[in-house]
Amino acid sequence: MNNLSLSKNTLLIVDDNPTNLGVIFNVLDEAGLEVLVAQDGESALQKIEYVTPDLILLDIMMPGIDGFETCSRLKSNPSTSEIPIIFMTALGNTDQKVKGLSLGAVDYITKPFQKEEVLARIQVHLELRNLTKDLASKNQLLEEKIEEKTTLEKSLQQLNQELEKRVEDRTSELKQALQTIQQAQLQLIQSEKMSTLGQLVAGVAHEINNPVGFIKGNLTHAETYIQDLLEIVHLYQQQFPSPGAAIATRAEEVDLEYLIQDLPELISSMKVGVERIRQISVSLRTFSRADSTSKVEANLHEGIDSALLILQHRLKANDTRPKIEVVKEYGNLPLVPCYPGQINQVFINIIANAIDALEDSLLKPNLAEIKANPRQITICTEVDPHRNIAMIHIKDNGLGMPEEVCTKIFDYLFTTKPAEKGTGLGLSISHQIVVEKHCGQLSCFSEQGVGTEFIIEIPLA
Repeated sequence: MNNLSLSKNTLLIVDDNPTNLGVIFNVLDEAGLEVLVAQDGESALQKIEYVTPDLILLDIMMPGIDGFETCSRLKSNPSTSEIPIIFMTALGNTDQKVKGLSLGAVDYITKPFQKEEVLARIQVHLELRNLTKDLASKNQLLEEKIEEKTTLEKSLQQLNQELEKRVEDRTSELKQALQTIQQAQLQLIQSEKMSTLGQLVAGVAHEINNPVGFIKGNLTHAETYIQDLLEIVHLYQQQFPSPGAAIATRAEEVDLEYLIQDLPELISSMKVGVERIRQISVSLRTFSRADSTSKVEANLHEGIDSALLILQHRLKANDTRPKIEVVKEYGNLPLVPCYPGQINQVFINIIANAIDALEDSLLKPNLAEIKANPRQITICTEVDPHRNIAMIHIKDNGLGMPEEVCTKIFDYLFTTKPAEKGTGLGLSISHQIVVEKHCGQLSCFSEQGVGTEFIIEIPLA
């Protein structure tokens, strides 16, 4: 029994027999529990008015009010109704047990006491009690968050109503106010999305990293052991070229020569797979890194690579189209002062849009045309020394967009995609991150039948 798992809990023992009290008190005290005692139901009810225990051990047969009546009173009181009660009894009567459970007890302990059984049952119900408390606390916190969100929504709704009343004579002011609200909503969406996604991705990356490190380390040892064993097998083959009929037959059955050849290749393949998982884990951690309140110097190439790795499943070939190639033409970028998590979100949004555009161009594939002009995304980075800015070009050779669409591409909630594929927030949020958060520029150039290019410009100082 782990004393540390019980040490922060308080128990109340109610029993009129001093011997029983002494025995059970010593068991629980040794387990590290804070123990209170009472010798009858009335005194137990009085103690609970001052100290609320985490669990009650209650004897059934007592003078005055018995255990059943005491349990009934505890369960009828809202302040004590949630405290788990375990009856202590020497009775083996099933009716007595059923009655106790029907009154709200959670378990029975039969006298004479078995130390390990007592501690095991107490630990189970204390853990359930603590989990219930934790869940109730989280539910309360969730309700508070919902109430705060409801209040915010009501405030926004009231503001919209007031603005609508003034629309005829204050049109320009209304437009400015709506734009301000939209920016606030974008910031709220971006903050909540990145916070939740960041925690989830960071947690997954952490959980992946531990077993991968374990497997990778063991594979290295396994490879060494296998080489040693194979070396010994070769030595045996040289020293005993005629091992006997039984060994020769078994070696032929398992195809020993093939096994000797294939086993190192198998280990090598496993190491490649583990390294791939490790790279994914690193990319997830890079993508999910939390931003500080001020800018930090970051390697943008790492951010782009992590975005590509996260979107790798969408770049691969599938039943309806060939794979989408990625051409990287990285320049010599210095570390760029930025909010890395937000810039990574921009990379994800723009590359995902490029993939969408290329998939649309492959809905009715012309295999000869695709073979001659493979679908690809080109990513170039460079420094403009005259303006002291870092530039990232993300270009696809998809269908392109007409000019009227290109001019609206960064508008709030504007999208050309069906409802199930787009919300109109991705590029709007990206524009806000680059322009407002980083004092940079995000531009879009598109030509129908040729493709689309996004250019991200971030100041180096």
